[in-house]
Amino acid sequence: MNRFLIISVLFSALFLASCEEEGLDVLDVEVPEGYSLSAGTASIFMNSSKSYDSPASWVSGTYATRFNRGDKLYDDMRTSSNGYGGGLGPVYAGYSCGSCHSNAGRTKPAGWADHGSGPYGFTSALVYVTRKNGAFFQGYGRVLHDQAIYGVEPEGKFSVEWEYRTFSFPDGETYALAKPEYKITDWYLGDIRPEDLFCTVRIPLRHVGMGQIMALDPKEIEALARKSNYPEYGISGRCNYVTERGVLCLGVSGNKAQHADLTVELGFSSDMGVTNSRYPEEICQGQHQMTQGSMMGLLYDQLDVSTEDMENVDLYLQCLGVPARRDVNDPQVKIGEQKFHEAKCSLCHVATLHTRSMGSTLLNGTRIPWLGSQTIHPYSDFLLHDMGSEIMGVGLNDNYQSGLAMGNEWRTTPLWGIGLQEKVNGHTYFLHDGRARNLTEAIMWHGGEAEASKNLFKKMKKSDRDALLRFLESL
Repeated sequence: MNRFLIISVLFSALFLASCEEEGLDVLDVEVPEGYSLSAGTASIFMNSSKSYDSPASWVSGTYATRFNRGDKLYDDMRTSSNGYGGGLGPVYAGYSCGSCHSNAGRTKPAGWADHGSGPYGFTSALVYVTRKNGAFFQGYGRVLHDQAIYGVEPEGKFSVEWEYRTFSFPDGETYALAKPEYKITDWYLGDIRPEDLFCTVRIPLRHVGMGQIMALDPKEIEALARKSNYPEYGISGRCNYVTERGVLCLGVSGNKAQHADLTVELGFSSDMGVTNSRYPEEICQGQHQMTQGSMMGLLYDQLDVSTEDMENVDLYLQCLGVPARRDVNDPQVKIGEQKFHEAKCSLCHVATLHTRSMGSTLLNGTRIPWLGSQTIHPYSDFLLHDMGSEIMGVGLNDNYQSGLAMGNEWRTTPLWGIGLQEKVNGHTYFLHDGRARNLTEAIMWHGGEAEASKNLFKKMKKSDRDALLRFLESL
């Protein structure tokens, strides 16, 4: 079956207001052969480069207009001139949201393509720089900005070298792991000694299921934390709690669940140098080069982006459709799903969760009721887990704390959409810094609480390992 039917409901203004109070459960979805729903009524049946970057079926009317505006603002390259579409810099890490999140996915990491900043200074990654004790360097912020507008120096240039080590499965099949070594050169204030520097890298996250994540029922996640204790496998997940806008919240987004929202305002500020109502100061405010008289003309009194425009980006992200699972009736996929459970991957990559009845609320108060009361399949518990520090002497411990998360703790990565990443973005680099070049390497980098699952996968015969990977590719 090549087409699917969405029975839509036309809403009057009064009915929509009522739905915002009560949530919606009025859409029926006919599922094509070979697919299964990943995110309830937000599931879309696509298998193309736009699988992450298409609206849910219920996006219409005013919401569709705002979705398109947010999509445009997300993708359009910003310029250094002030005004709509401007405000870039003076220093920045990306020139648009889409520059790092191509097709709402993850742009190919420059750590592999150009071994770092490359000839044009663009890394498509966040590079965190601190002192060994966690303090910031004078004249720098938490993120390295390796790009700058004309007349301003980038803060530095990022590079990476790879150390390779080959391992074998018990049946003789080999695999290799690549350990990154990060360096920063061309500091605009003069060299910082490598022995004084701590550097950690994050490649972009896939923007799959952002609205559903914002609509998660926190009580369900906290309940998972209370029962996520499997001593026979060394597993014990816990919540991260963060303060957003002065309120203590459950963290659910980000590599370490260090955010309770989608960080739209932070992204505009930190990534692009675009001032806004939440972050009104230039990110380079106070830097030595910005205090010079010739640079003062680059600073403006007005904000670079309005709250309304930022909320349109927030709406765009939360109203994206979630790719449905594919090939669910394939015999190899079915075997792989069984092996996924036998390896205890499902204890952390929890298949089924639910959204709260009210849906989600955007950053400026707009409600998205269609996200409410949905059964979703993100394959994550959104909890923190110790991922170990033993492989090649480093493991996945980056020694960078985020909220309550320690350096060796990471949020369980949602797996929905993971099998489409190569089609959407043209690469198969995974994990927080892209060190895994394929799904096998991603699994074999697991340690700590995931050590038992990794070893169960390792001991499988090759046909079962291949089936498990095929299952992941179906998500």
